[in-house]
Amino acid sequence: MAPKSCKGIITSKCGDYSQQILVISPIVRKKYMRLIKAVLPLQPVMGQKKLIRFAEIATFDHVLQYPENTAGKWQERFNNTNPIVLELACGKGEYSIGLATLYPNKNLIGVDVKGNRIWVGAKKSLQAGMNNVAFIRSQIGMINNYFAAGEVDEIWLPFPDPQLRISKSNRRLTHPEFLRKYQQILKPGGYINLKTDSPVLFQFTKLVIELYGLTLLEESDDISRDLKQNQELLIKTHYEGLDIANSKRIHYLKFAIPGQLDPTKDDRLSTMVREIETALIEGLKDEKETDRG
Repeated sequence: MAPKSCKGIITSKCGDYSQQILVISPIVRKKYMRLIKAVLPLQPVMGQKKLIRFAEIATFDHVLQYPENTAGKWQERFNNTNPIVLELACGKGEYSIGLATLYPNKNLIGVDVKGNRIWVGAKKSLQAGMNNVAFIRSQIGMINNYFAAGEVDEIWLPFPDPQLRISKSNRRLTHPEFLRKYQQILKPGGYINLKTDSPVLFQFTKLVIELYGLTLLEESDDISRDLKQNQELLIKTHYEGLDIANSKRIHYLKFAIPGQLDPTKDDRLSTMVREIETALIEGLKDEKETDRG
């Protein structure tokens, strides 16, 4: 529970700390930080760390939390006309920082709902004095609220959650529901990069590309073999280092969306995913049983 003393400090009603941070007034930030530190002994250790980070990112000018009136104004914010590149589900922002370092003439914007993770990248970019990096704290499904049509040049999806349950395949960031949102903000000729160690997400995205007639620009089922000289793909995320899929391979797809994605194909996609991935799961079970035998 938030302390009663938060009244008068937060510009909206008191409630969950993460929501309070979103509405904090710049005038009372220092006062609020003192309050947070005063009540920290009452919070669990992990909670203390998050509270401090939430309070700190509220003071970062390059972190926008559920912002309003940003569409069409990013050139003004960066004070240049450089291309805009998004890292969606950016986590700790490794790709935003890595690409911004490789391309000082591009503006990188990381998007993630987890403020605790965004803090890591935001802090690093601030300490490095980088002026071509920003972060948005928000759900990916709201992405077209923050950009105007044709405002984005390129999108990166480095190691997104593969959502392995078939029932949750519509939450995969390369599902047509998300691609339609990306299409609204991408420039003509803009493209999407997927980097993943999940063979399920890799094959799913290839299926989407084929079924909806998207333009496949580049493909590798093992970048260490095919694209090891590509500096962009040498950037590593936190989750890449964990090797959760235990596949020992990193897959890559680069593709564009040339036209509207036909919604009448969505049901067919669901059926195909259910059939293909069920067979894949059964095949993996059979392999395990054979190995045990």
